[in-house]
Amino acid sequence: MRYTQLGERGPKVSTVGFGAWAIGGMNWGKTDDAVSKRALHKALDLGVTLIDTADVYGFGHSEELVAQVLKERGKGDVIVATKAGNDFYNADDKDDEGYGPIRQTYTKEYIMFAAEQSLKRLQLDALDILQLHSPDLEKLEQDGPWEALQQLKQEGKIKHAGLSIQSFQETNQAHLLDAHHDLLDVIQVRYNLLEREAEKVLFPKALEYGIGVIVRIPLLFGFLTGKFDRTSTFGKDDHRSMNLSKEKLEQYLNQLEEYETLYAKYPNQTKAQVSLRFCTTHPACHVSIPGAKTEQQVIDNCAASDLGDL
Repeated sequence: MRYTQLGERGPKVSTVGFGAWAIGGMNWGKTDDAVSKRALHKALDLGVTLIDTADVYGFGHSEELVAQVLKERGKGDVIVATKAGNDFYNADDKDDEGYGPIRQTYTKEYIMFAAEQSLKRLQLDALDILQLHSPDLEKLEQDGPWEALQQLKQEGKIKHAGLSIQSFQETNQAHLLDAHHDLLDVIQVRYNLLEREAEKVLFPKALEYGIGVIVRIPLLFGFLTGKFDRTSTFGKDDHRSMNLSKEKLEQYLNQLEEYETLYAKYPNQTKAQVSLRFCTTHPACHVSIPGAKTEQQVIDNCAASDLGDL
C-alpha cells in the first residue's frame, strides 16, 4: 500500500481508501453486516487508512458499522471521513427521489447538529474530516454551512473541513474553492475514466490552493470492473437501477470502447485495478475510495495502490 499527504493541510492517507456507502444496507441491494465488517477489517489489514462514510448511508448504519470495526481493533492511524447535509432526520416520503426520504438542509444549526450525531455514532471525540454532502450550489452560496465548518473546527469537533462536489457540477462549483480555500482542506469529486469534467477547472484550482482530492465513484458503481453488459439489470432496492439504467449502460459501453487498448496494455491486471490506477494518476488526486461489500473486492481494489499510477 502506498501513502500520500491529502493536500497541503490534510492527513496522511493510503492511496486506495474504503468507500462505505454500500455497507450501509440501503441503495445497493442486499447486504450482510457480518460480511461487510469482514470486508472493512480486510481493508485495514491491507493498509487502508481512509474510510469514507456519511451519516445518510443506511441512515446512520454505515457509521455504526465503522465504529464497531474500529472498536474491535483500535482506531490507530485510520482517518474517518464523513459527511453531513443530506437530512434524513426531518424528511418524509415526499422527499424520496429514489434514495429514501432525504432533503438538503445546510443551515449552520443543522450541520452542527448532524456533526454531533455522527460523533456519537462513530464514538469519536473529533471527526477527522467532515464534508458538506454534495449540495446544490444555492445552498453553498449561503453563509450557514461554512460558518458551521469554521465553528466545528474552532471547537475541535472536526480536524479537517471538506466539500463533496455535486456530481456533474465539477466546473459550476469550482469557484467555491476561490471563496473558501482558507477553510477547505479537502474536496471529494466524482472522477473516473469516463467522467473527467473535473480536469478542466476544478483540479487546477485544487492544485493552486493545495486542497486534497478524494476521488469517488472511481469504478462508476462497478461498471469499470468489466462485469456488466447491455443485459445487466438491478433490483429496485439498488440505486444502479437508475444510475446504470439500460440507457446509461449503453452510453457507458460505447464510451468504454476507446479504452480497451488501455486495458489491453495490462493483461495481468483486472479492469478494476487499471481503472483505480487512473484515478490517482492526475497530480491533483490523492486517494480513490472504491466501495466494497466483500473481502475479495477489497483485495482486488487494494492491489491497485502498489501498482502505482498509470
